[in-house]
Amino acid sequence: MPKFTPKPSGGLPTPKQILDFIASAESSVGKREIAKAFGLHGAEKIALKALLKDMADEGLIDSSPGRAFHQMGGVPKVTVLRVTDVGDDGQCWAVPESWQADTPAPRLRVREKGRRGALGIGDRILARTEEAGNGWIAHPLKSLAKGEELMLGVLREEGGKLWLIGVDKRERREHQVSDAGGANPGDLVLAEKTGRPPRITARVTQVLGDPFAPRSFSMIAIHKLGIPVEFAPEAIEEAADVAKQRLGEDREDLRHLPIVAIDPEDARDHDDAVWAMPDDDPENAGGWRAIVAIADVSFYVRPGSAIDKEARRRGNSVYFPDRVVPMLPELLSADVCSLKAGEDRAALVCHMQISKGGALKSWRFTRAVVRIAANIAYEEAQAAIDAHAAKPLPFRGGVGGGGSPIGAAFADSPHPNPSPGGEGLEIIKALMPLWACWRALAAARAKRAPLDLDLPERRVILDEKGRIMSVAPRERLDAHKLIEEYMIAANVAAAKALEKKKAPVMYRDHEPPAREKLVALKDYLKTFGVEFALGQVVKPSTFNHVIDRIGESDFRPQVMEQILRTQTQAYYAPGNHGHFGLALGSYAHFTSPIRRYADLVVHRSLVAAYKLGPGGLTEAEGASMDKIGESISMLERRAMEAERDTIDRYVAAYLAERVGDVVDARITGVQNFGFFATVEGIGGDGLMPVRDIGREYFRYDEAAKALIGEHSGETYSSGMRLQLRLAEANPVSGALRFEMVDGKGGGSGPPRDDKPKRIIKHRGRPANIRHQGKRR
Repeated sequence: MPKFTPKPSGGLPTPKQILDFIASAESSVGKREIAKAFGLHGAEKIALKALLKDMADEGLIDSSPGRAFHQMGGVPKVTVLRVTDVGDDGQCWAVPESWQADTPAPRLRVREKGRRGALGIGDRILARTEEAGNGWIAHPLKSLAKGEELMLGVLREEGGKLWLIGVDKRERREHQVSDAGGANPGDLVLAEKTGRPPRITARVTQVLGDPFAPRSFSMIAIHKLGIPVEFAPEAIEEAADVAKQRLGEDREDLRHLPIVAIDPEDARDHDDAVWAMPDDDPENAGGWRAIVAIADVSFYVRPGSAIDKEARRRGNSVYFPDRVVPMLPELLSADVCSLKAGEDRAALVCHMQISKGGALKSWRFTRAVVRIAANIAYEEAQAAIDAHAAKPLPFRGGVGGGGSPIGAAFADSPHPNPSPGGEGLEIIKALMPLWACWRALAAARAKRAPLDLDLPERRVILDEKGRIMSVAPRERLDAHKLIEEYMIAANVAAAKALEKKKAPVMYRDHEPPAREKLVALKDYLKTFGVEFALGQVVKPSTFNHVIDRIGESDFRPQVMEQILRTQTQAYYAPGNHGHFGLALGSYAHFTSPIRRYADLVVHRSLVAAYKLGPGGLTEAEGASMDKIGESISMLERRAMEAERDTIDRYVAAYLAERVGDVVDARITGVQNFGFFATVEGIGGDGLMPVRDIGREYFRYDEAAKALIGEHSGETYSSGMRLQLRLAEANPVSGALRFEMVDGKGGGSGPPRDDKPKRIIKHRGRPANIRHQGKRR
């Protein structure tokens, strides 16, 4: 970056000018340096102090020790770093010891002046930093007192010594424990890694208890990935204050409409609700009017507030089988903002006009007060629609997963249309037009031909004590598809509305697959005798046609998984690159502001663009959309990793009681060291090492992604179904290991490695709970 040379002008600089100056400075920048660079004197210095405070409150800059400023999300020019990793070649990596930005702390490559390897894990250094390419480099200035690098793991005892086993499946090393700190074998602990290669030991700093106890599996992910759990006291106090706000007099009153929220039966928060009715506009004959009402979070969470800073630091809520780590304090997320039946709630409403063919014809956005007629579970809504095919019945399901009858909720609402039995409005009267309008939206979706991958989500069911009851694929009903289509329509409307207003948009971008991934897919499909042309213009329908050609073949699930891996990862950004998977040109996330910061940003932009009152997007936020997008994209990936790893641990715990059993499995991947397989109907990936397949030598055919016996010709390839013996299930890491069933895989190769394997024993059933909240 060229050096920035501001000319003294005697006028207060803009936030952008200050950011450019900080970014270009070769040394630390404080208020004095900024004032000097821009020629500020007297009262202008006082105004500068206020401006810098505003920039800090809005998340544009942060301060480091000594009152020096740096860009939020950047690294100070001189700062304290902590060494977190030392490679076998002696290369050190470090992270800032104090990191207050919303993004995960960056990893800096340390350039040591003297002998490489002089630094060890946990060492603290004062360093000068510089940005290089897509990364950062640190130049040590001096060594500081030793700090800590904590590792999460389980203790085991062998040969009279304690060893620390990391909970991360990728952690290949075990570290001898130099100080157990009162922990016992089998305990889950946090430990400090100390020393230098090749002798790095562990000192226990905190005992977390039994890794198999209820709620431990999600806590492992929370500790491992550094997910914030506790809210700052000022955010809790602020939530209590804003919760008392009056909804305001300028809101559109929609309390007369039977708007319903359809969610999972155990949802803790309800941030969206829907309504539809045939359109009486003669220019839209056969079409529909629809409303998607979304919790008006921007009314309660203002830019720069303590709650806003906490929300941006989290980026999104994180959902585990046994708990939710919310983005907002529970008073807001589960109560005041949540669209609960029979309660007046603030909503940001998308009014849509939908054509007979399902096209989105027009839209408008308003702030409204709504009174949700009922909170209905997906299963209840589906049952009502299915039952209507026989005869209409008053619906008696619970509200919000088990409470008063839905009929009573309707009876308490200011809605006409009582049922013949006088027990309140039949739920079917609200659902029928929703379903009819959805069929039009579904027809438009089919014409658009988005990517259609039927990959079931695993659902972990827990009892009230947190014990695992079952692990099974989550059923996908028409009710799920209905809500998904209404949400997609509202998301498209939000993006297009902001584009028309020329307002900032936080897009949900999903770019087409890269060519190298398409080449890999072509080679993969060829092993199944399926041709895939590379010269064509690739659309989502291109992949759908591949799946259609495969039909119901045994390898269909494996091909769909490979197609999914071929796709790029979606992300948030202010630049529009379209949504390839949904086959949409403009797409933003608008429908879940309780649980996603991206949606809150879109709400604020709509509030500002439509002049809907307080809580709109600020100029500073609009200028930092790139940074916000990068941050929440990274935090989303962190949440996905935490959720996936936790499900793997629950699955391993569930299967731990079946160690030694023969299970139906399917090969999901093949490498030269063995193949990976998943237990049919349950999930959980495990390794079948090549050394344990049989006594003959197995050759790895890279093109065919197969292991082939040199003498017998016996072949193990992706998609193949077979029976395996479950040899190990490790709930702490989520890893499985398989063995061949007796009589399989014989041969004349080298003898098998019969050295005993270390197995973490399962001490009682671990905990789990149903998945909280819906995910789209």
